[in-house]
Amino acid sequence: MSVWQRVVKPTTRKGKKVLLKKEPQVIEGPKRALFFQGRKCSQKIRGLLEDLYDFKKPDAIKLHRKNDVTIFEDVKPVENMCRKHESPLFMLGSHSKKRPDNVVIGRMFNYNLLDMIELYVDSYEGLKEFAESITLGTKPCLLFNGALWDQTDELKQLKSLFIDFFQRETVDNIRIQGIEHSISFNATPDGKILLRSYKILLKKSGVKTPRVELEEIGPRVDFTLRRSKLADEDLMKEACRKPKELKIGKTKNISTNELGTTHGRIHIGKQEIKKIQTRKMKGLKKTAAERKAEKVRLNRAVKPTTVNGHR
Repeated sequence: MSVWQRVVKPTTRKGKKVLLKKEPQVIEGPKRALFFQGRKCSQKIRGLLEDLYDFKKPDAIKLHRKNDVTIFEDVKPVENMCRKHESPLFMLGSHSKKRPDNVVIGRMFNYNLLDMIELYVDSYEGLKEFAESITLGTKPCLLFNGALWDQTDELKQLKSLFIDFFQRETVDNIRIQGIEHSISFNATPDGKILLRSYKILLKKSGVKTPRVELEEIGPRVDFTLRRSKLADEDLMKEACRKPKELKIGKTKNISTNELGTTHGRIHIGKQEIKKIQTRKMKGLKKTAAERKAEKVRLNRAVKPTTVNGHR
């Protein structure tokens, strides 16, 4: 709902700015993620939430209290929490006898559930078990290994979730020294998803291009797919729709060749050469005799001729 369509309109300038900031923007910034725990949470899951929270900072919020949430039975409490903290992404950690070491990753559209996938944490090694660390706010390079990512709907949706979860600002140019962190996702034939995190080191190679080495910094996690709730096709299409301002329209009469040169075509209407005004200079103006002769010629052309007293 727009600010001007509200029943109770803002009364102050600051209140109007806050409401305008909450409205959908043409170019959205990085998505914020909400990390929280369920009724019970094991030490393994708490460590995993803390590590992924460190990767996502500063675009992340972590809640420390436990929440009585059964998200696959009732999603309303999670929707209210995401609306309160303005977080379109969420990660829920829980532990129970029926589903131990459980993680649910999902996202919202207009603060209503879009899709979510439940994962079982088979094995986990945290950041504390590795010596190296990464700079806060570094944009990671995401690698998806294996042909299985494009074969099933669940893996396609999980890949999209991971991309949304770890994506930051959109940039036009990339500096080689700025690529410091890489997150690898491997989909294995036995149904596991292996998450590995590496620090990218640029070594001297004797040439202009540096030699690249990867050093694992953690966390090292093995996931297994459990339940999932995928988005409807119409809802996903509406969520992925681009605003009109960002759509690039086709420009008429402009083309680009293979070399990148732009050519334009100009359409000119019919030109009346005889009516073009050319006498702009004082020296080109008609004299008094020329104007008088032209006037006499026009009068003769208009005056009807007579033959034997008849017209």
